[in-house]
Amino acid sequence: MTRLTSDGDGVDRRRFLAATGGLGVAGLAGCMGTESDDEDDDADGGSSIGQIGSGRAGRDAPGGTSMSEMPDLSGELTVYSGRGEFLVGELVTYIEELYDDFELNVRYGGATDLVNTITNEGEGSRADVFYSVNAGSLGALADAGRTQSLSEDVTGMVRSEFTTEQWIGTSGRARTVPFNTDSLSESGIPDDIMAFPDEFDGDLGWAPSYGSCQAFVTAMRIIEGEEATREWVESVVESGITPYNNEFAACQGIADGEIDAAFTNHYYIQRVLDGNPEASIDTAFTSGDAGAVFNVAGAAVVDTASDATLAENFVRHLLSAEAQDYFARSTFEYPLIPDVEPVGNLPTIDELDVPDIDLTELSDLEATIDLMRDAGAEV
Repeated sequence: MTRLTSDGDGVDRRRFLAATGGLGVAGLAGCMGTESDDEDDDADGGSSIGQIGSGRAGRDAPGGTSMSEMPDLSGELTVYSGRGEFLVGELVTYIEELYDDFELNVRYGGATDLVNTITNEGEGSRADVFYSVNAGSLGALADAGRTQSLSEDVTGMVRSEFTTEQWIGTSGRARTVPFNTDSLSESGIPDDIMAFPDEFDGDLGWAPSYGSCQAFVTAMRIIEGEEATREWVESVVESGITPYNNEFAACQGIADGEIDAAFTNHYYIQRVLDGNPEASIDTAFTSGDAGAVFNVAGAAVVDTASDATLAENFVRHLLSAEAQDYFARSTFEYPLIPDVEPVGNLPTIDELDVPDIDLTELSDLEATIDLMRDAGAEV
């Protein structure tokens, strides 16, 4: 595999397989500034689905469609990835090494920056696939006319709300209210995000400079309106909410007893518990509001793809049983195919009360940042 630098030159990237075969997510959790080639034989001597990355004891082999049942990948492909190498590098390396005649080049960067890069590169862009951390960037690239339609064979692999003709979600994350189980019970957490902080008895935390938190406030602007959102931000700031650099740190602060609850994505709670299963933290959910948004990472085939079929088949591999299980076990995200379950004591996607909003609108962060600053948040 070649890792592309910011100026487009190819340099050899270090391989993850030998170093990360036993990698635990406790290590991953300490690297929030960013985001194996094993196939075990079963007792009968047959081959089970290979599970990539750090294992989870007692977890069965995933359901869904195995990579072995998908079209072979052959040729050269360039992926512009807005997902961090530390989070997905092992997975894309695994996919490349399944095929002798497949060469994968990956350029890592911020999702918004890569959208701008593809747009500025025009018809000369090297990108075949854009892999994004969120739906907003996927929508922005599609709105710029820089994506190709995906086949129904691919879009039909996930629920309709997680795909369009131009892009498809590959894993998901739910907004939650993590809380300290020593000081609170779930019944003490309001199920309406707008009830905070007035109807909550405890110390709150958040990460206002973090993109996920800003997307959460953006969802509130869309659902509740500008004025109600401004009043909400002012009220939580006035309540003395504790700011953290990122949402993992906020969840760790809950487990350490620094605060009682916070506003974060669900997987940060699971990462704290992975490092310490006895940590005093659990997950609560609000209902049908900005605190319950479900966003997706996903992929699109770029309009400049030299081989659109190869590009789409790579995207299909991100929805394979192995890849979906990797997201569940190694990044603690929600898998988007129904035959793979998330890790942790979490409700299914069907059981979540998710608001009906256009996820691509969550990329409108500039107005949100201005609002948060005006309301006194440390952004």
